[in-house]
Amino acid sequence: MSKAEILAALPNLKAEDRTQVFQRLSELQEDDLLRGVGPSAREKLLLDEALAEFERDGNLGTPWRETLRRIRAARPV
Repeated sequence: MSKAEILAALPNLKAEDRTQVFQRLSELQEDDLLRGVGPSAREKLLLDEALAEFERDGNLGTPWRETLRRIRAARPV
C-alpha cells in the first residue's frame, strides 16, 4: 500500500481505528527519537522560528505551580 493510498483511506476509518493508527505512529516517532533520528529540516526550521519568537517576546510564561493553583481555584467544588 502506498503512502497516498494510506492517506486516502484514513478518513474512512472509524474514530477508534484512527486512534489506534495515531498511537502506533506516535510509538514509531518515539522510537525514532530514542534511536537518535533527529527532526527533519522543516521541523528544525519550525523549532528555530519558535525559539526566536520566544526569545523576542521575553515572556517566560506562568510557573506551573501558579497555573495549577488557578486550575484548582476555578474548579467547582
